[in-house]
Parts: sequence; C-alpha cells; structure tokens
Amino acid sequence: MNKSAILNEAPWLGLGEEVARALAPAIPPLVDEVIQAVGQAVPDYEGVLDSNVRAEGRQVPGREVYVRFGRGERRAGRSLDALLHAYRVGAQVAWRGVARAGDAAGLPPRALYGLAEAIFAYIDELSAASADGYAYEQSVAARAEQELRTRLVESLLREPPAPPDEVADLAGAAGWELPATLGVLVFEPAEPDRVGPRLPTDALAARIDGLGCALVPDAEGPGRAAELPRAVRSARAALGPPVAWSDARESARRARLALGLIPSDDPGGLVLADDHLLDLLVLGDRAIAEDLAQRRLRPLEDLTPAARERTIDTLRAWLDAQGEARPAAERLHVHVQTVRYRIARARQLFGDALDDPQARLELALALRIAERRGDAAAHQVTPSSAASRSPH
Repeated sequence: MNKSAILNEAPWLGLGEEVARALAPAIPPLVDEVIQAVGQAVPDYEGVLDSNVRAEGRQVPGREVYVRFGRGERRAGRSLDALLHAYRVGAQVAWRGVARAGDAAGLPPRALYGLAEAIFAYIDELSAASADGYAYEQSVAARAEQELRTRLVESLLREPPAPPDEVADLAGAAGWELPATLGVLVFEPAEPDRVGPRLPTDALAARIDGLGCALVPDAEGPGRAAELPRAVRSARAALGPPVAWSDARESARRARLALGLIPSDDPGGLVLADDHLLDLLVLGDRAIAEDLAQRRLRPLEDLTPAARERTIDTLRAWLDAQGEARPAAERLHVHVQTVRYRIARARQLFGDALDDPQARLELALALRIAERRGDAAAHQVTPSSAASRSPH
C-alpha cells in the first residue's frame, strides 16, 4: 500500500484490484450509512460532509480540499473537535461496513487487516489536512482581530481624538464593549504578545508608537491590584489613572510620564501614575522642569562635587523636615550640629531663598527634578547644558 498517496485515491485501491472489485458493490450503500451515522453523532454536520464523502472510485478529493474544508469550518464557527469526531465516527462505520462486505466476499483476514490500516491511515491524513486548514484560518482570524484591536486602541489614544461614532463602530467590529472607565497601561519592552495574554480578559493590548499599550477596563476594580503586576512581571510598566473611555489619551499621557520615572536599570514592575502626581507635575513639561532646576541650583555650581552632593542631600532632608534640623540629622545619620552648620553654609549661597515660601517650594522641586534625572550630572547643571538639553 502506498501511504504517501493515500489522499489521492480511495484507501482500498492500494490493496489490489481483486479487493477493490470485491468491495465495490458495497460502497454506495456504505456511503449513505456513513453520512447517516455522522449526522446522528454530530448533528452540526448533518449534510455538511455529504459532498466530501460521496466520491466514486478514484475521484476522492485531494488534500487541498480537506485543508479548505478545515478553513471553512473555522469560518463557520464550528469547533475542530466536532469535525475530528465526525471523521472518527465515519471511519468506524466505514470499517464495520467494509469488514462485513469483505467477510461476505470471502476476503482473507490479511486483506481485511490491511484494509483497516488503510481506512484509519486515510482518516488520520484527512484529519491532519483539515486541522492544518483550521489552524491557518485561526491565525488569519487572529491577525484580523488584532488589527481591529490595534486600530481601536489607536483611535482612543490618537490626537486629535477619533469621533465617538468611529470608536463605537471599531469597538463593535472588534467585539469589545466600551467600558464606563478604563486605565491605560504602558509597558516596555513593547511586546503585546508577551504581556497581553496575562492581562485581564477584557483588556486590549497593542504596540503604539514604540510602546506596549493596553486599555484596562475598570482599572481599579476588584482584583486588578493583583492581576496587573502579575501580568507585567519583568516589564517596566506604568498605569494611568482611571478615566472615561473618551479621555483615554490623558490616562496614556500620565502613564507615559510615570514610565519615565522608572530607572533604565530597574528590574521591572508596575508604577501607578496616581502615586507620583508631584513628579508628573514637574516633569510634564521637561523643558520648564530643567530650567527650574538650572535656575534654583545655580548657586551650587562653584562647589566641589563632594561639597555639592553634601549640600544637596542636606537641603533635601531639611526641606522634607519642614526646616527642622533634628529630624533632618536623623535622616542623614549625622549630628544635628552638622546639619545646622551645612544649612548656615547654604544660606550664604542661597541668601533669602531659604526663607521665602515660593523660593523654598521651587528649590524643593528643583532638588526632586535633579534626583529624578538619576545621573551624576544631575547635581551640576550649567546654563549651557540646560539650554542644549532636548525638552523631550
């Protein structure tokens, strides 16, 4: 028996002409029996397999027919398990009928054994062909669905915003119900296939402008606080505040700013934008933030690096302690007199700024901006370096 050609001919033909001649009269009624049995076992397939099963002699469909059949079943919304079950039922009924006919024709047991092998090998082959077609159509559908979802995410995050009716149409086509509120999750590496499958099932993930972006309905709902960190794992990620879906751009904007707060060497994890509103405020316009830091920290330019770092650390602790030396000293693990001495030196550099409420606020913000830069140059901003730095 030539198994390599098993889908190009009826399975019994590989057993020899004498077997084919003996079984030929039994085939037409057996076809009817197979069709009836499949329809009873799998009601969804009543009549569906008719054109594939009713073949005479060598006019058995080739592999490509069963591939197309598998694709069609996926498009029709039927399951692959149901299709394969129908094939198995057909094979069992066919074997029983052929065995009866072969026994009645006096075929030797060896021929019947070979025939059984041929029938089930044939079913395996056409099952594999239909499974390939089904899987291919699944991949096509998945790509089309992801394209729709990406367009939906883009429509909600783009500027200017998409019209509400356009968003509603895309949501309907993507099978996604527009939620009352959502939060935008941004993450990098920007691999939606890596993070998306672990997100809540009602979230949409796509790659937008070099970042992974996900729309998370009811982002502060029950269980979300545990689900989202598990989903991002080692990715660097930030979640914007919950907003109406029509305001998704604002949630995404804040999430992107919050993502920028995570150091590049951070092992990953989730940052909530709402936990860093002050940072988002001062870094919302990076050019203004850099100008503020440059102006307020200019008095430190002539200090040595070590003295500049000590002064910055002391000022930060002192301002956080609302001008109290003792809690600042405890935070710095130095004597209280050391703090008082350093603040006295700072007053010589900053003058009345340490006593002016607005100047103190600006100085505190400048120190925070410098800290958030996270590099050695953060403490030695010069007018030239500030002017040359990109606002982005």
